Amino acid sequence: MAIDELRYLAVEGVIGAGKTSLTARLAQTLGARAIYEEFEKNPFLEDFYNDPERFAFQTQLFFLMNRYRQQQELHQLDMFHVMVVSDYIFAKDRIFATLNLNEKEIKLYDGIAKIMEKDIVKPDLVVYLQASTKRLIDFIRKRNRKIEKNISQDYIQALNDLYNKFFFHYNQTPLLVVNTDEIDFVHNESDFKDILYEINHHTSGTRYYIPHKI
Repeated sequence: MAIDELRYLAVEGVIGAGKTSLTARLAQTLGARAIYEEFEKNPFLEDFYNDPERFAFQTQLFFLMNRYRQQQELHQLDMFHVMVVSDYIFAKDRIFATLNLNEKEIKLYDGIAKIMEKDIVKPDLVVYLQASTKRLIDFIRKRNRKIEKNISQDYIQALNDLYNKFFFHYNQTPLLVVNTDEIDFVHNESDFKDILYEINHHTSGTRYYIPHKI
């Protein structure tokens, strides 16, 4: 599906992968409406990073409800005339739930999530920004957000492993996997245009794009 035929494009990746930055550039370039994950509105998130076991369920439930509310707004858009670029997919919530919740909590979460998932609009294409844990940690430290100061490398490693496993088996929509370890699509116009090219020429199934710098 060519870019001009896309109506709903989603960008995914682990914390620090650059999904919000790429979403912003794509939306601006394509004249699309951007939808961003509202992590800063979660009142439990900083407490979770300080004490994961105590605050995991509250944090996860808030994200689930807020993401569901945002996704419901998509139903109100005329996506035949308005292109949407989002910096997450609804299904990513389950990745975090798998990592953060205990057995009893995940059962309750699953019951709620399955009801919500029936109403979710699927993207025409998902772009997964794959990165090494070192690259993710470096970027997290560089941007120096107060709310992320206590994220451990072990947590990012575990999350990265789950993301890679999830997208290895993902088949709900066309998927473009972009290895980002050697590119900078924020500051390098050539790198950004390469991703645009890959998006424009990806039609179905899963495609892996591994840029090689000379």
